[in-house]
Amino acid sequence: MKYNFDEPINRENTASLKYDIRKEKFGNADVIPMWVADMDFRTPDFIVDSLEKCTENDIFGYFLITKSYYESIINWVKRHHQWNIKQDWISFSPGVVPSLSLSVLAFTKPGDKIIVQPPVYHPFFFVIKDNGRQVVENPLVLNNGRYTIDFNDLENKLKDVKILFLSNPQNPGGTVWRREELKQLGELCLKQNVLVVADEIHSDLVFKPNTFIPLASISDEIADNTITFISSSKTFNMAGLSSSSVIISNKKLKEKFDEVMHTIHVGLGNMFGIAATEAAYTNGDEWLQQLLEYVSGNIDFVENYIKERIPKIRMIRPEGTYLIWLDCRQLNLKGDELNKFFIEKANIGMNDGRTFGTGGEGFMRLNVACQRKIIEKALWNIENAVKYKFHES
Repeated sequence: MKYNFDEPINRENTASLKYDIRKEKFGNADVIPMWVADMDFRTPDFIVDSLEKCTENDIFGYFLITKSYYESIINWVKRHHQWNIKQDWISFSPGVVPSLSLSVLAFTKPGDKIIVQPPVYHPFFFVIKDNGRQVVENPLVLNNGRYTIDFNDLENKLKDVKILFLSNPQNPGGTVWRREELKQLGELCLKQNVLVVADEIHSDLVFKPNTFIPLASISDEIADNTITFISSSKTFNMAGLSSSSVIISNKKLKEKFDEVMHTIHVGLGNMFGIAATEAAYTNGDEWLQQLLEYVSGNIDFVENYIKERIPKIRMIRPEGTYLIWLDCRQLNLKGDELNKFFIEKANIGMNDGRTFGTGGEGFMRLNVACQRKIIEKALWNIENAVKYKFHES
């Protein structure tokens, strides 16, 4: 492989959120950090080169977002997801979470209701509550190791809400929604006049034979009722550059969204994020292919290890994302006990499943976008912690 994903990289003392707040978050500065969703792989050279080029004239003044930036996004989405989008559908945003907040401000009023489908990415809850709106839950159903949508419950709850937040691919469960699922969801929301806000930040991180389908690509009618968020940040490990894209084909919806963005003046972007995004989407095909092969291998390794050596834990195999949802309910640890077990007995820092809402109790989220040796060590720690626990009992 051209890119070496086994290369060890020391991220400590680099102001890394993942590594440098372990003491504050877990009470132990030495836990193996497998929580926040960024990767321990070196950002590819063509992105680093684009950032270095930005520094050549030593001036970081106001700049223009060029046509080539938009073309790189359009071409990437067409190449990888068979979705034809246009330049005038695209707005810059400093991130998907800010975009979620902007959509709440643009299309709802205080007190309005917004549907989420837990267990789900926890900022969904924050941006609703922080903006004075109400959360309505349409809990997902775990069927044979895959999350599915309870459409009867969804249809009943759509009658009194303004927006549905969709996680596609789903975080933390890793479900890549199928065309028929997306079509049914999109048509139900059309019928009830509920706007769909689709967080598709993990859209590039999908494993064969699964295929990612943008919700807005299903039909023109569904596209007219959908706001889509994408970013190169997860795919190419550059979340610190705070750049994402908002895609809205409905002219009236886009004008309303952009109007709110302009009132808080966050739509101009930054030159480094813009340059990195263009470089990623122009040159990143081979890197992404090799990344997916490596991460898929990590997932296989975890799955086989757990089946053979830690059978009291069940892995929900992700169809997409580099995040693994671990079903730890057979450990019989409730509330804080489960999180403390992994920190104190296995020396692993993961995301507590409870933070993802209803259905998260008894689960942990494991980030496997790291070198295989780190995963081997983490699983060995977990295996021995589980053996010791049940030997004691």
